[in-house]
Amino acid sequence: MKKIVILPIFLGASLLLANINIEMMPNKVQREEATNKNIVLSYNNSIKGMQKSVVNISSTKNIKTNANMQNLLNNPFFRDFFGNNIPKLQPQNRKARSLGSGVIISKDGYIVTNNHVVEGADAVTVTVHGDKKIYKAKIIGQDPKTDLAVIKIDAKNLHVAQFGDSSKLLEGDIVFAIGNPFGVGESVTQGIISALNKSSIGLNQYENFIQTDASINPGNSGGALVDSRGALIGINSAIISRSGGNNGIGFAIPSNMVKSIAVNLINNGKIKRGFLGVSISNLKANMKGLYKNDSGALILQVEKKSSASKAGLKRGDLIIAINGKKIKNANELKNVIGAILPNKTITVKFERDKTIKTTKAVLADMGDTKSFGKNQDEAFVKGLSVTELTNQIKSLYKIPANINGVLVSDVKENSQAQKIGFLKGDIIVQVQNVSINSIKDLNRVFNQNKNRAKMIYINRGGYITYLVVK
Repeated sequence: MKKIVILPIFLGASLLLANINIEMMPNKVQREEATNKNIVLSYNNSIKGMQKSVVNISSTKNIKTNANMQNLLNNPFFRDFFGNNIPKLQPQNRKARSLGSGVIISKDGYIVTNNHVVEGADAVTVTVHGDKKIYKAKIIGQDPKTDLAVIKIDAKNLHVAQFGDSSKLLEGDIVFAIGNPFGVGESVTQGIISALNKSSIGLNQYENFIQTDASINPGNSGGALVDSRGALIGINSAIISRSGGNNGIGFAIPSNMVKSIAVNLINNGKIKRGFLGVSISNLKANMKGLYKNDSGALILQVEKKSSASKAGLKRGDLIIAINGKKIKNANELKNVIGAILPNKTITVKFERDKTIKTTKAVLADMGDTKSFGKNQDEAFVKGLSVTELTNQIKSLYKIPANINGVLVSDVKENSQAQKIGFLKGDIIVQVQNVSINSIKDLNRVFNQNKNRAKMIYINRGGYITYLVVK
């Protein structure tokens, strides 16, 4: 028989714990029975109203399956390989369908959902709770930066969702997710709020998520996150999952952000955001001793001629409040500024050299790239729009400061530019052996030897590729 030796480690551990005062809850525990034989604990009465406000959304997109392959075969590498015998692929169309959810926000048919539910859709249809009719929907406005969109159906006297104030939420609150998971039809799942103000998830440009363990699955996107009163507190948006199934980590866009974006989309068809013109960061632990305040948004760079520059803000300033609202971190500053319209004057409270100061700033228009620089359509290829790559655009799209060139701001479908292989977001950095720093450089190169084929070097997502323009 093998001899077992027990070392006196547990005795030592108990001696170490002898002087620690372990706090205990009171020993007297009373248990309350959740129910009895004649009572069922239920939230049905709270959520049945919201169930009538959640709709199923189906979107259809026409896809040309051989278009990208043909562009690849037209690449100069394959042209050299095949010579003049490049295969001609016949375009084939197929329809891609996706399912999602939405929430009714007006009796006459306005519905809020996720942008990714309807993005690029050629047709959108909606079914309403308790109604067998299939409604055709019109896209009213989209905001990819928050992943929200508003659509509208031609209907009356719909059941409207009642919004809750998402700023009043607490971790541990009971919540329900209502939607159309996997296209199986309306369903309800229950959980709690796991965390609040979640950012840096990498899903959207503007993030302030509610995290929940209520089961959210594909098809729930755009559906309602509801509190135990039945109030809409968020729009279900995404999950973190390695398998594609629910792992108890779901994210919803808070109702206060949803309300602001939805109203703006209905009134204007698009979102206009203010732009301060600063690069910002959170305070790191080893920097907090340098400031009186232990939270805020630290300015790393101020763009020339920007709103921040005109207001006298400098690198190293710590922004601690906007219009009296406390700023806890860089993400909160981005969300606050992004919720204010261009040309509005704001009061900025900041710390510099351990002194609290205030200044006024008039926000610029972050809108689209055309407001940041000269835009030129069809500069040298039909269907191509380009714009100057300004410091503001670099800051907006997180393009490194050392990248120079001309930004491709748009490529029209079925145009010469698309057939050549240009993509929106490409940065033209060189033509032949000439570096490109402006639209003027681009036009000058193309006005020389107009009939000669030219090699265009492109920075695409940080990688250099090339196209040939004849």
